[in-house]
Formats: sequence, structure tokens, C-alpha cells
Amino acid sequence: MKKYNALDKGPKVVAIGGGTGLSVLLRGLKEYTSNITAIVTVADDGGGSGILREDLGMLPPGDIRSCILALANTEPTMEKLLQFRFKDGRLKGQNFGNLLIAAMNEIYGSFELAIKEISNILAVTGKVLPMTLENVTLYAVLENGQIVKGESNIPLKNKELGSKIDHIYMEPKISLPLDEALEAIEEADLIVLGPGSLYTSVIPNLLVNNMVEKIYSSPAPKVYITNIMTQPGETDGYTVLDHVEAILKHSREHFLDYVIANIEKIPDSTLKKYIHDGSEPVILEDREEEILNKKGIKLIKEKLVDVKKNYIRHNSLKLSEILTNLAIQN
Repeated sequence: MKKYNALDKGPKVVAIGGGTGLSVLLRGLKEYTSNITAIVTVADDGGGSGILREDLGMLPPGDIRSCILALANTEPTMEKLLQFRFKDGRLKGQNFGNLLIAAMNEIYGSFELAIKEISNILAVTGKVLPMTLENVTLYAVLENGQIVKGESNIPLKNKELGSKIDHIYMEPKISLPLDEALEAIEEADLIVLGPGSLYTSVIPNLLVNNMVEKIYSSPAPKVYITNIMTQPGETDGYTVLDHVEAILKHSREHFLDYVIANIEKIPDSTLKKYIHDGSEPVILEDREEEILNKKGIKLIKEKLVDVKKNYIRHNSLKLSEILTNLAIQN
């Protein structure tokens, strides 16, 4: 399939999620369409983002920064600068790109405006929007009844307690999406969820008020991309169907039209490190395709593994081609 040139904007794709998964997808997607709106979680509270959130009372910039960089058309030196992490002194662990967003937030007095201005500076393809401008906190209710507070604590505490996540919720209960995000969903040719951490990157976006109904009522096909590997403390032992069931539990019936799952075998040499860390491939079990079909969900099976520097990622170009084809066909 031919990629779109600068004059042909391509289909309108709304990509929803956060973390590494979404930024990997966006890097591929911008090769096929320039009409992208990324709606990104702002529930994270760990690392450098968490420190800025606590110190300055701003929304966490980390996932937003990754998505801006993925869609940016910048020189390699500029990308290195924005990805640079201080190794010593009081700024140890802080990322320069996060500090830039923090500075712009102070200058413009608005997180939303800060993101827009940085996107202009970096010649971003499409738009990057936070899921809400509310200062939200994520909570997980485990199957044993215990409640874990905070996005960064959820996988750690869950692993420690050895109890699976039953569901997640956010405080405050009222958190509104941006009007711009709602407009993009209404006008979309395709709405994509994931890939990314199921409970801490993807599902939080669905907890924002009106988001589920807005996505559901959009005429665009809704696609969920399952992860290639399970995440320790979040999705231990999860199959493709388990991921889908979690999405439906936090949304509604008939919410998804397609699920994309990887069926490519991962090289043993790469797998060893992940298994040592408690992560394993997300398996598509027998009969899961049949169960998904009964739910009205079409399963797309493809070889999607891309290994770079021993890290397992989705092949973003192959994934983006599948998504663009879906957007055009429907």
C-alpha cells in the first residue's frame, strides 16, 4: 500500500492510550496519514513526571512528551536534547523534554496551550491532547478486595500481593475530556485503543466522563491492539481474550469492532530477559477467535514483532498499514 504524501492528508485516525506503546504506533502512523489525533493519559504519577506533578501542581508530562516526539518532524539533535535525562545533581532522573513542557506551562498558564505551542515548535504531524485537564488519581481494586492508590503503585503492589486487578477507577469522579478530543472522535475514520499498559495507559482514558459513550456513538470502526507481552503486576497470565474482556468491563458491550493480535514467535534469546522479569507472550488460545466473533469482534492475526536493542515492540509500519486499510475500507 502506498504511503500518503504531504498533499494527501489521509484518513482521520484517533489513537488513544499512553506510554511507549502509543508512541511506537504513532511513529509508524505518521508515515501513512497526517490526520492523527493522539489522546493521551495523564494519570501517571511516577518518575520525573511524578516529581513535576507534585512540585509544580501540573499535569504529568511524560507520556505527552513521548507522543509529541513520535509525531514531531525534528532534527536528530533536537530529539536527543528532548529525550536527554540528567544523570547527576538535583535534576538527576529528570528529562529535558518534561522540563520544557513545565516551563511552557508556566509561561502560558495552561497545560493545553503549552502542548499546542510545543507541537507548533516541533512541527508535529496531527495533534496530541491530554485525556483531561483534571488532576486525576488512578485506583485499582484487586480481586482480594484491596484498593491500591496511584498509577505507579498499581503494578508494584499488585505483584507484591499476588492478587489480580478486578477493575480501576479515578478520582475525582468528574473529569471531562477536551472539546477538541470529542470533535476528533466524532469526525474520525478510525478509533484505535492501545497498544500499551492495559490498566495504567489504555483504560484510564475510558474513565473520563462521556468518553465511552462518545467513542461508542462514533460511526468509525473501533480497534483494540493487544500487547505482545504481558506486564508484571498488571496482566500476568492474560491471554488476548483477557485483555479484550478488561476493555469491555470498563466500557460497554459491542464497544469494539476489531482486535489486532500478534501471532509471531519471539526469538528465545530475546524472550529470556522478559521471562526473567516475569513477562511472557500474550497468547491467543484455542476458541478465543470464536468467542470474539460471537461478541461481534473481528480478530486480525498478524506477525507484528519488532525487536530493537533486545526490546520487543510492535512493528509500527506493518501495524499502521493494517489500521490505514481498515480506515479506508469502512
